[in-house]
Amino acid sequence: MSAVLRRRWLPSPRHRELHGAELTWAIAFVVPYAAVLFAFALYPIAYGLWMASSPSLYLQLFASDEYREAVVSTLLYVSIGVNTSMFLALLLSGFFMRRQWWVKAMLVVSMLPWALPAQTGFISFHWMMIYWGFLNSLLEKLFGVYGPDWLSHYWLALGANIAAYNWKTMPFWTLILLAGRMAIPQDLYDAAEVDGATGFRRFTHLVVPLLANLYLVCTLLATIWMIGDFNTPDLVSGGAPVGATNVLATIGMEYLFDSANPELGVAATLAALPVLIPLGILLIRRLRTAEVQL
Repeated sequence: MSAVLRRRWLPSPRHRELHGAELTWAIAFVVPYAAVLFAFALYPIAYGLWMASSPSLYLQLFASDEYREAVVSTLLYVSIGVNTSMFLALLLSGFFMRRQWWVKAMLVVSMLPWALPAQTGFISFHWMMIYWGFLNSLLEKLFGVYGPDWLSHYWLALGANIAAYNWKTMPFWTLILLAGRMAIPQDLYDAAEVDGATGFRRFTHLVVPLLANLYLVCTLLATIWMIGDFNTPDLVSGGAPVGATNVLATIGMEYLFDSANPELGVAATLAALPVLIPLGILLIRRLRTAEVQL
């Protein structure tokens, strides 16, 4: 009884105040993290907002044809790329649920694009799709067809960017959705089989509802990442043809270096904040919803 009373009247560790050496050590551990946060996060963001604070910069952007084209290309690039990648990742996650050894081996091999350096893969995509590249040489040798100059056509160049980005990121989303599928209790699969829900019906009535929140979270996160993607459109299409496939990230870098106008370059990228902030808020809310469900 006395031990219970002592535990009851002892101060909770969460509310215990630090004094003397403990307080000194706590400050010593916190200060480096605070310094790094300020130097590499808070200061660059604040400085960027200050650089792009003039309304005239945004008036200049919206009056520019190349910037409007970049906005349209970004919308197409992100909307098609994210939905294609997530849908294919969902299908592949179902395929990799199979227990055969060769399926597990294919899962390991499928992770290689995600593990490989992005720059090497994207440069390879670029050289494969130029007029005298690997893709046209293959078409000529196999079918006797002379392929087009892929990067000279807007939709082909945009499709090349999307294909390269999906090649790089789809293995990651497949692995995430596969983990979500494996977290579904086997009892639910057995109950669905008893009720006659197999194949497509089991997928639509069991898997889809249980993976819906995870799928939405992955889609939001992929959208945020893809809006800020620079490597793919820069290294695969290089903005071809004639800058038509530039996105917000690449057009901002062109303003920054080619035009020697850093304020306009920062403004070009910060113009995406009205889209990124609601996506971030929605993502956090969905994560909280998942925590409540757990």
